[in-house]
Amino acid sequence: MALPKKLQEALDLIRAMPKELKAQVLLEYAKKVPTPPPGVELERVHECQTPFFLRAEVEGGRVRLYFFVPDEAPTVKAFAGLLKEGLEGEPPEAVLSVPPTFYQGAGLEELLTPLRLRGLEAALLRLQGQVQRALS
Repeated sequence: MALPKKLQEALDLIRAMPKELKAQVLLEYAKKVPTPPPGVELERVHECQTPFFLRAEVEGGRVRLYFFVPDEAPTVKAFAGLLKEGLEGEPPEAVLSVPPTFYQGAGLEELLTPLRLRGLEAALLRLQGQVQRALS
């Protein structure tokens, strides 16, 4: 199944960059993660060594995403930014159809350790679980 358009575009951008620019592009995604509003209950992604908290909600047939990652963890915050950029506002079915290894082929494997990539997968799976529960 095809990825949501915004997520595919983000991965295509990363894929097109030379290795030395990929990290800079990722850091730009980190800057796009707003602080969640007060009252949003976040869930920790325990598979990440870095504190990584998130929440997925379904409002009006669209997914809303909230993240909190400390600024001292720019790589993990970049994951949050990539997920927010690519999945915010999508229908729940589109978010649920994204495979955990959606990033493969974009060149992230050149920059990030397998442990970091597993953390990205775990964050997506946690989001998908929250979306699924919201639909139940």
